[in-house]
Amino acid sequence: MPIRAVLWDIDDTIFDYTGAARTGMRRHLESEGLPEAYASVDVALDAWGALSVRHWARMTAGETDFPGQRRDRVREFLAQELEDAEAEAWFGRHAVHYEAAWALFPDVLPVLDLLGPGYRHGILSNANTHHQHHKLTALGVRDRFESMVCAVELGISKPEAGAFHAACEALALEPHEVAYVGNEPDIDASAAVAAGLTGIWLDRRGRGGRPDLVSITGLDQLPGLLAGNTRFGAPDTFG
Repeated sequence: MPIRAVLWDIDDTIFDYTGAARTGMRRHLESEGLPEAYASVDVALDAWGALSVRHWARMTAGETDFPGQRRDRVREFLAQELEDAEAEAWFGRHAVHYEAAWALFPDVLPVLDLLGPGYRHGILSNANTHHQHHKLTALGVRDRFESMVCAVELGISKPEAGAFHAACEALALEPHEVAYVGNEPDIDASAAVAAGLTGIWLDRRGRGGRPDLVSITGLDQLPGLLAGNTRFGAPDTFG
């Protein structure tokens, strides 16, 4: 049976999260000042990125909630025992700069336009529904996706098969009728395949090294792939 819908990851797939996060924090530190623990802004940006990954993993594991992981990131980044309100205020000032840097990747709108007539579209994200709804609305594309399933509210997250199955159920489709596109080879593409979907790794940086996965280096390659073009390593039966 052919692919009838595309499920999308958001951060670093359609939304340039890494670029926005670094630009936003750089501007925030220009305003707030560089903490003494960091030798340079670039060192601070790398530290903030690593803390974001670690505390996000704590949240998806159920060790904290969405606001809690933000506060914990701030406290560890600043190496200060801040009250909740102080940590939230610092993060809020940062969020102003971060949101001002939000942008879609340039290939997103063209591919959504091309795929719109032939495929349904949904979201599966390991984030918070309110946050991701706000983000997609601000970026002007929320109405492009008929469904959105997020791990925080669902209670399970990628790479668990149940997360992918819940997103398929939201579209009232079977997993074999759905393709999943994401920027992570394991928790996105490989996990989607394990759950019975067609997993597609969006390898924007051209890392390669995963011949076991269907991969593309840009979304401009996706329409041809879904139509059965096998240039990108898809099996002959793809689609």
